[in-house]
Amino acid sequence: MNEVLDLLYKRGAVMKGHFLLSSGLHSDTYVQCALISQYPEDNSLLANKIAELFKGREISLVVGPAIGGITIAYETARALGVRSIFAERESGILTFRRGFTVSEDENVLIVEDVITTAGTVRELKDLVLSCGGNVVGISSIVNRGNINDVDGIPVKSLVYISLSTYNPEECPLCKNNVPIVKPGSRR
Repeated sequence: MNEVLDLLYKRGAVMKGHFLLSSGLHSDTYVQCALISQYPEDNSLLANKIAELFKGREISLVVGPAIGGITIAYETARALGVRSIFAERESGILTFRRGFTVSEDENVLIVEDVITTAGTVRELKDLVLSCGGNVVGISSIVNRGNINDVDGIPVKSLVYISLSTYNPEECPLCKNNVPIVKPGSRR
């Protein structure tokens, strides 16, 4: 096992049960990276590893989605010596608030905690592009969807974990009446 996966298990971030994911899919396994980000030394270690993946790229801004991506994006920006902002949902749509901006032609790295279907990072990519920024890469701590690119933009994650996901109507856990939990940040 690699160091990142070991850390996920050590911090209890890999959970078993019946989970409703932000994507709407169901799974028997959930990765709660917030259990790692509560430890600054762990977050710093992971952020340095993400920064290393993009070494030599001209990046001036790291953007993460609220809530899960905020701390890892911030620490990655620190490791790269650049600015960090986050997008948050307003009426269900990711947007920049609090005076956050992306400059025209600014090179942006998107950092998320967990990627499953890439829906959030795709939405964030579109937001950055609508502001005139250039998305030069996308990263995450965990990539559970084996996503290697988003609309041609490379995705580099620290750990790739293939976990079962199910459409709600085909979910064996639902069929067995296992209670479902929605642990993510999106309600």
